[in-house]
Formats: sequence, structure tokens, C-alpha cells
Amino acid sequence: MDHVFLFENLDLYRLAVAVCRRIRGLSWPSGTTHLRDQATRAADSVVLNIAEGWGRGHRTPAGRNHLRIALGSAGEVFAVVDILGLGDPLVTELRRIGAMLGKLTGPAR
Repeated sequence: MDHVFLFENLDLYRLAVAVCRRIRGLSWPSGTTHLRDQATRAADSVVLNIAEGWGRGHRTPAGRNHLRIALGSAGEVFAVVDILGLGDPLVTELRRIGAMLGKLTGPAR
């Protein structure tokens, strides 16, 4: 039997992977290499931290910390999308990711 990771079928994870792939496939305006690199790293971080957070137990302190990091990285991707005016559907999807991560990590402190 093949191993299935607990996060694989989460809507949150699948959406984060889709956004990450779309960020990687964008045609970036000239002079924005620094933003492309930042957005790509942050989008990767969202996916990787969701996977690690869920793998460590999303209700444990370590798991929640990784999910908080994913939330911060999603905000970073959002900011780049906002700066460049890339708009929907990325904005909507990033807000959805933020809402899901916000519910998982609890109220802001």
C-alpha cells in the first residue's frame, strides 16, 4: 500500500500548490526580477510550511508555528501580486488561503 500524507487532499494544500504553480508560470514585467524571486520563494514557503505543519500535527505548537509561517508567506505573495496589479483570480485565491490559515492558527496576538 502506498503512503498517503494527511495534507495531500486538503483544500488548503491543493489551492496553495495551484497558486504556487501559477506564480511560477507568470510572465513577469521587465525590471521585476527581484519581485518574481521573492514571490516564488514565498509561494514555495506556503506549500512547504502547510505540509510540514500538518505533518507535525496542526494542533501542536510546532505545527501551528509552521502554519503561521505559511500565513506570513501567503501575505508576502499577496503583496507582490498587489504591487504588480495582477488582480483576480490570484488575489481571491490568496485571500482564501489566508482565511483558511487564519482559522487554523487562531486569533492574531
